[in-house]
Amino acid sequence: MIAREWKAKCPKIHEEGFIAYLYETGVKDTAKTDGFLGAQIFNRDSSEGAEITLITYWTDVESIKAFAGEDIGVAKLYPEDDKYELQPDHYVTHYNVRENTWVNAD
Repeated sequence: MIAREWKAKCPKIHEEGFIAYLYETGVKDTAKTDGFLGAQIFNRDSSEGAEITLITYWTDVESIKAFAGEDIGVAKLYPEDDKYELQPDHYVTHYNVRENTWVNAD
């Protein structure tokens, strides 16, 4: 399994709207790609407003290429990102997932 990490910053006033938009584009849209396994969105306050991190999980590099294109290190940005005054990372980081254990918190 491969984890793909992308980060962006935006003004605090756009945080909730951008997270909702990111869910629609970066998660729901991405989920249509074969090999997509899931995603997590994290947020925290930063000196520039809000920092948002998206981590998506993939079966293999070929699946990521089907989503992102041949150069998987380049972030896939969307046209409406500017609406949120986004300061996006233009590159992503990939990790081999060595352990993936979820604890059921019933």
